[in-house]
Amino acid sequence: MSQWSNYPSTWTSSGDPCDGSWDGIMCSNGRITSLRAASVNLQGTMSDSIGQLSQLVFLDLSYNTGLSGPLPASIGNLEQLTTLIVACCSFNGGIPKELGNLLKMSFLALNSNQFTGTIPASLGLLSNLYWLDLADNNLTGSVPISTGATPGLDMLTGTQHFHFSKNQLSGSLTGLFNSNMSLLHILFDANHFSGPIPSEVGTITSLTVIRLDRNKFVGPVPNLTNLVNLNELNLASNQLTGSLPDLSSMNMLNVVDLSNNTFNASVAPNWFTTLTSLTSVSISSGKLTGEVPKALFTLPQLQEVVLSKNQLSGTLDMSGNISQRLQSVDLNTNSILSANVTPNYKKALVLLNNPACFDESLSGGPFCSVQQPNVIPYRTSMDKCALTTRCRSGQNQNPANCGCAFAYSGKMIFRAALFKDSTDSVMFQQLETSLWTQLNLRAGAVALSDVHFNSDNYLQVKVDLFPSSRTSFNHSQLIVIGFLLSNHTYKQPEKFGPYIFIADQYIPFLVTGGSKSKFSTGAIAGIAAAAGGLLVVALILTGLFALRQKRRNQKLKVQTDPFARWGTMPKESGKAPQLKGVRFFTFEELKSCTENFSDSYEIGAGGYGKVYKGRLVDGMRVAIKRAQSGSMQGAAEFKNEIELLSRVHHSNLVSLIGFCFEQGEQMLVYEFVAGGTLRENLVGRGSYLDWNKRLRITLGSARGLAYLHELADPPIIHRDIKSTNILLDENLKAKVADFGLSKLLANGEEGHVSTQVKGTMGYLDPEYYMTQQLSEKSDVYSFGVVMLELVSGRQPIEKGKYIVREVRQVLDPADRDYYGLHAIVDPTIRDAARTAGFRRYVQLAMQCVDESAVARPAMGTVVKEVEDMLLKEPDVDRPNLAKLSDTEFDGAGRGAPTHPYSDVEITTGGDGVSEYMPYFEVKPK
Repeated sequence: MSQWSNYPSTWTSSGDPCDGSWDGIMCSNGRITSLRAASVNLQGTMSDSIGQLSQLVFLDLSYNTGLSGPLPASIGNLEQLTTLIVACCSFNGGIPKELGNLLKMSFLALNSNQFTGTIPASLGLLSNLYWLDLADNNLTGSVPISTGATPGLDMLTGTQHFHFSKNQLSGSLTGLFNSNMSLLHILFDANHFSGPIPSEVGTITSLTVIRLDRNKFVGPVPNLTNLVNLNELNLASNQLTGSLPDLSSMNMLNVVDLSNNTFNASVAPNWFTTLTSLTSVSISSGKLTGEVPKALFTLPQLQEVVLSKNQLSGTLDMSGNISQRLQSVDLNTNSILSANVTPNYKKALVLLNNPACFDESLSGGPFCSVQQPNVIPYRTSMDKCALTTRCRSGQNQNPANCGCAFAYSGKMIFRAALFKDSTDSVMFQQLETSLWTQLNLRAGAVALSDVHFNSDNYLQVKVDLFPSSRTSFNHSQLIVIGFLLSNHTYKQPEKFGPYIFIADQYIPFLVTGGSKSKFSTGAIAGIAAAAGGLLVVALILTGLFALRQKRRNQKLKVQTDPFARWGTMPKESGKAPQLKGVRFFTFEELKSCTENFSDSYEIGAGGYGKVYKGRLVDGMRVAIKRAQSGSMQGAAEFKNEIELLSRVHHSNLVSLIGFCFEQGEQMLVYEFVAGGTLRENLVGRGSYLDWNKRLRITLGSARGLAYLHELADPPIIHRDIKSTNILLDENLKAKVADFGLSKLLANGEEGHVSTQVKGTMGYLDPEYYMTQQLSEKSDVYSFGVVMLELVSGRQPIEKGKYIVREVRQVLDPADRDYYGLHAIVDPTIRDAARTAGFRRYVQLAMQCVDESAVARPAMGTVVKEVEDMLLKEPDVDRPNLAKLSDTEFDGAGRGAPTHPYSDVEITTGGDGVSEYMPYFEVKPK
């Protein structure tokens, strides 16, 4: 207790933990045997004295994010311990090797912390271990395999759960598995494992889930025909070769994903039409040829088909008896010539970038354009409750009785759900029933919401659990519920697969705990009553004075505050924007500097309106974007762009000077960038853009985008990166523009945000399009398309051909001259295409347009790569990049560079030294 705060109020330093009154403490013969304190908001570190509780059997501290620091080595003294759970805390440092002393251990869950280092080989000594969860940490190194001298995890033949997902583990798994194992789940996804998939995996007949996706496995898939109990097989995003695996014997298989590997070209396998239990089939970028079997769409349980980026051809036949459960079919980027789709099918079908969509009869149809989601994910119905009920802050309506209460909330994340339909009311009602039944809650006292598949392809559900009688749970009740979830005593419906629960901090516990007030309840009440009386008198006097002042100032405010009428304008959208250093222009000012918006001043036009050049009275040249009536950009986008651009400042971002919002007008005033858009330059005077210039343009625009992602606070996702939104000044310096669709990544959104799909076809991230999960990696994809534009000089989609697909199909590492791109590369840079730098540039671009967001580099990494390419270019512009050591800069962008010129001007973009900008542009003064 001495190293913890906010512990339950029943824990008293003068009391006896074994007198029966301490919440979460159980004893036997005066010795503590169980310490369970899940979700009580404990703060602090774990004391070495934990090792003195020699009779401890259960230790559960889950869901206390305020618990940090290392696990002490003394925990290895707890020889009676069978259950250790510290899931979803903030523990760090290495996993103690002393855990190998706990030979009675059956349940070990260290997941969702910040542990680093390697997995101790001593864990292989825990022969009674049933559950091992080390997922979602920062563990590195290889999985320990036993030798003659040291133990390893291959010795855990009785363990049923290997959960190692989302770490940084590497190396080969050869030797880890054997036929004596009892494994049900192998979850190794999102690591860096390499080498072949061990053939011994195919001998563990008890397996129900295999997730090896998002690693670096190579070679052919081993024989898996004996895994007749397998429900999910996910081998996506590796480097597997050979033939597609034969899955025809897996009659219980529900979900299979073999996407993004390098399998041999083949027609659709026979098991496409024979495995009647299939709910989801994904083989994107799988070199599939021939026609899509019509019988695939008749499988009775089928909900999702993803066969994008293949060479499927012929006629798509979805006529007749289509599965009523089918929710989506993605055949984007194939060679399908025509489609026969039954009118009864009303769900998602994507045929973008297929010849069928170039047929005039289909090109305007819903299957050949970006489709808005036509499904509404499941949410617990509140229809029986009055909509007018308002709960106090922090409370929600309990669907069981419609009353207000503090819910125990969190996310249930199902790591291998066996279905893909987020609208399935039967399935989610089963989940609700199982929760209130097994957690001993009142019938119906569970609310589910925010149902979606996240960027890890896990099913994520927000869960609210409500108390049965009072408005809040007490410590004892919450500890029991927390333990039932953390220890997996609660059993989810089978189709949901393995889960973890990540609890939110319970609001009533945020202000209670080990620290108590020194005043009695009566004293506090008396003080509050006296203070309240004085406050009422003060408020009356203050109110009378304020009312008078308000009337006097109201007129002045309208005259001086450009936002005084924001809420009354025809296109009003919420509160006035929050600005930092931009100027308000009157309509008359902008009318004057453009000669009444003369056509001769027009420099561009789009769906939003027209852009005019102008010169302010102080001589500054500006570009004025004026919305037209019925434009695509409304008040929300207008306000968004003002707020975003007023708070970000970087030399590779177009600066916002000010705006006008009066007389029904919406105008934005930018710095004038004279060189036009990148697209205009590629088309109009592309011959001037040699390879060195294109590298500089890439670097500048990448720096601007990296600033938005990594240095803006909060980060900003642009959401519409394209060559027409990259402007070039007189010196071809790139500036990212047009923030109307940009999105703030607010705190708590964990790197992505669910949002309506917006963007420009040809540049749109396919994963964002399919999942509606927007992240910085969506911008990276779009930027990769821009890089391919710079390589080819082409637009992303020309004459029905998509540049990403074209490059991917012809790329040939064996071609030492043009990397297989002779017919695609822009003639202006054909000589540069024979260099190693060009190959490296193309490789980087293809990493950016990887179908999986996880596999794409961050923009900071892109910046570093392009900087290095520029430094190695044998070009006259090479001296204009100087490497500056940290000691030569003071963090504000000032210092003496190591450079052949003794008198130079240094441009850092206003952000000083950053980890992704070690090189700075310099030029003679």
